[in-house]
Amino acid sequence: MGDVIIDGLTGANRLVILDANGKIPAVDGSALTALAGANFSSGTIPAARLDTGTTAGKVVKLDSNAKIPACSAAAVTGIVSATKNSSDPTISTNPSGGVGTEWQNTTSGEVYVCTDATAGANKWRNVGEHSGNIVPWYFGGDAYGYHLGAGPPALNTRGKYSFTSDGNGVDAGDLSLARFSVAGAQSATHGYAAGGSNGNGVGNTIDKFVFSTDATSTDVGDLTTTGSDGPAGQSSETYGYAHGGHPSGLTRGIDKYAFATDGNATDIGDCVVNNLGWRAGCSSTTYGYSAGGHGPPQNDTIEKHSFASDGNATDVGNLYRGIDTGACGASSATYGYAMGGHGPGQNEIDKWTFASDNDATDVGDLATGEAYAGGSSSQTHGYMAGGGHPQINVIQKVNFSSDGNATDVGDTHITNYYYGGCHV
Repeated sequence: MGDVIIDGLTGANRLVILDANGKIPAVDGSALTALAGANFSSGTIPAARLDTGTTAGKVVKLDSNAKIPACSAAAVTGIVSATKNSSDPTISTNPSGGVGTEWQNTTSGEVYVCTDATAGANKWRNVGEHSGNIVPWYFGGDAYGYHLGAGPPALNTRGKYSFTSDGNGVDAGDLSLARFSVAGAQSATHGYAAGGSNGNGVGNTIDKFVFSTDATSTDVGDLTTTGSDGPAGQSSETYGYAHGGHPSGLTRGIDKYAFATDGNATDIGDCVVNNLGWRAGCSSTTYGYSAGGHGPPQNDTIEKHSFASDGNATDVGNLYRGIDTGACGASSATYGYAMGGHGPGQNEIDKWTFASDNDATDVGDLATGEAYAGGSSSQTHGYMAGGGHPQINVIQKVNFSSDGNATDVGDTHITNYYYGGCHV
């Protein structure tokens, strides 16, 4: 080593001398080693001195636009992400994020949030206009039950009663023409009344009315037969059905008509038993059911037909009460119900499962037993409105969650019978 200069400066080959405050003067410390980082409490470190990058062990540095560079955020928590897709979610999307998952439709701009992540039965709420929610289809309604037509003599009346509170029914408009013993059905927005009798003969009219206002129904098509007195009505998510009917030799068929477009029905198959009218019509998510009925002969058969494919009905069991006619149908998510009737089970409530084919069981009694009433279903109760022999105006309901007797919850706006029924 050469000479060492002692002059208080900080150049090459000079001894470092503490300043007047006992501190090391400003010098280049780039060659120093083993310095503890914890001892540095102020100042800046040039970025060139840092080991930056987006791989393991690197310090992430903002880019020239003050943004985090591309790197995996898989381990980051507390960030709410969304699925982006060109289509809407479905009830079987089954999001891994469960309830609260957000879904953005990149085609329509609609945004949905999952409110129920039950496998295969997801519910997605539209968070924009709060319309167009995506939920599983359920047969039952949540607002009103309706009774359609009446007679004889034939009337064009239409009444409704509330599902949300017990009480009397009100006049809800008219059918397009007077008749009784129609097959009721419903889409999400409209009610339907198909077939029926005007007292002098049978008709093939398919009536449709909007649920949002109590306006007169419109004639939107015809059944395939020249008429059908007392067919059983059923509904899938997209079609209404009129099953059988009474005029001798005419109505072995099962008719279906579309909800999406107005038009005539098509014959998709045959009933198990011919010439049966005034049956209890029920609907699961996959099948339409008809029970009992008037011939001749009267019958106790429970039969079903598929919603997924057109074809004939099959015999799946028998009513508990035996032969009966004019029973009123209702449907929970898992069971079909036949209430009342004009036979040995006039006061009876029969129930059968949708999960397997078997006979019905007796699960309770009506508050007032009668036949030819209008049936409807909420998601929690089955309803029976009116009925006859003699005619009554009672609205009674049956609890789906527990077997037991029906309760009288109000009166229809008229006293009559031979109603069809539907709900919203």
